[in-house]
Amino acid sequence: MTLDFFSAFIIGLLGSGHCIVMCGGISTMLTTAISEQTRHKKFAIVFAYNFGRIASYSLLGAIVAFTSSMAAKNIGFPVVILKTIAGIFLILLGLYLGQWLMWLSRIEHLGKNIWRYISPLTKNFIPIKNVKSAFALGALWGWLPCGLVYSTLTWSLASADTLNGALIMFFFGLGTLPALMSISLGTFSVKSLLTQPLFRKLSAILVISYGIYSILIAYS
Repeated sequence: MTLDFFSAFIIGLLGSGHCIVMCGGISTMLTTAISEQTRHKKFAIVFAYNFGRIASYSLLGAIVAFTSSMAAKNIGFPVVILKTIAGIFLILLGLYLGQWLMWLSRIEHLGKNIWRYISPLTKNFIPIKNVKSAFALGALWGWLPCGLVYSTLTWSLASADTLNGALIMFFFGLGTLPALMSISLGTFSVKSLLTQPLFRKLSAILVISYGIYSILIAYS
C-alpha cells in the first residue's frame, strides 16, 4: 500500500465522525429498511450497502483523476497546482472537522444540484429485498453531498492517474467503514469515540497538518 492510499484510509477513519453526523441516520435506518424475509442476512446486506457506497466513491475518484490526467497531457496543466489545491482542501477539511471554519458546507451545497436527481431513485430499493438491492442503494447514497468526500476527491484529482484516483477513494471509503458498519449493526461504542469533541479536534489538527505537509512536498 502506497503512502497516498494509507493516508486516504486514515483520513476516512479520522473523518468518519463526520460520516456519523451526515450518514448516521441513514445507516441506522438501513436495518429498518430490510424486508422481513431478509433479516437473517443483516450483516451481508449492511456490508453490501457500504461497499456500494465505496464503489461510487471509487467511480468518482476515477472520473476526476481521468479528467486531470487529460488536462495534464493535452494542455500541460501543472500537476503541482492540483497537489496544492488538494492540500488546501485538506486544510479546509480539518477546519471543518474541528468546526472552526465551515466553508466546506458551501461546497456541499453545490452537490445538492446533482443529489436532487439521484435521491428519488433510492425509493426503488426500499425495502431492501436482497444483497443486490442493498449494493444498489449504497451506490446511490454514495452520491450524497459530503465535504469529506469532496475534499478527498481533490486528492484523486491531484493524482492525475485514473487507477490511483479510484484506489485513493476506495481506501478512503474503507476508512469510513468501521464507523458506519457499527452504526448499522447497532454497536455504538465506536460512535461515542468518534463523536467526542476531543477526538474530533485532534483529528482535525492531524488533517490540517497533513494538508500543510502535502503542499510543502508538492514544491520540494
